[in-house]
Amino acid sequence: MDERETVRVSRHLSRVLRHDPAAAGITLDAAGWVAVEELLAGLARRGRTLSREQLDHVVATNNKQRFAYSEDGLRIRASQGHSVTVDLGLAPAEPPPVLYHGTASRTLAAVLREGLRPMSRQHVHLSADRETATRVGARHGRPVVLAVDTAGMRAAGHLFRVSANGVWLADAVPPEFLSTG
Repeated sequence: MDERETVRVSRHLSRVLRHDPAAAGITLDAAGWVAVEELLAGLARRGRTLSREQLDHVVATNNKQRFAYSEDGLRIRASQGHSVTVDLGLAPAEPPPVLYHGTASRTLAAVLREGLRPMSRQHVHLSADRETATRVGARHGRPVVLAVDTAGMRAAGHLFRVSANGVWLADAVPPEFLSTG
């Protein structure tokens, strides 16, 4: 499988496992898992044949580590980013004092006024470093990186969780905890 095909399959898996399981004729369990064999059969029924070896390659080489296998390797799910309701079972975690969020410059005024909301997803996604936040923001236009005062949020009672691939998750980020500095 060449790199272009790997990216194409990864994008399709993201759609199926995060947003639209029906696109592959599958159902995710409450924690977002689906049996690997069910996923592969569902994809095949929809004309997207994928072998277990190809799936393993996509999971292992995804630069954002968007997918995770269960410990026994029999189930798969997206690590975070769901718009469908799932409970990833992530325990609250202590974040570093500052996390970062990348957004497009055209949305900056609204974000500073209203804060960060999950929009169509279950959580706001935060990065541990500016570089990752810059890449995320660049997907939507000219990037702006916001610093999130997670220490202040924790003191105010807000909870954070961290996904299997290192993305920090919050229910929302009120504007008073954001800065462009």
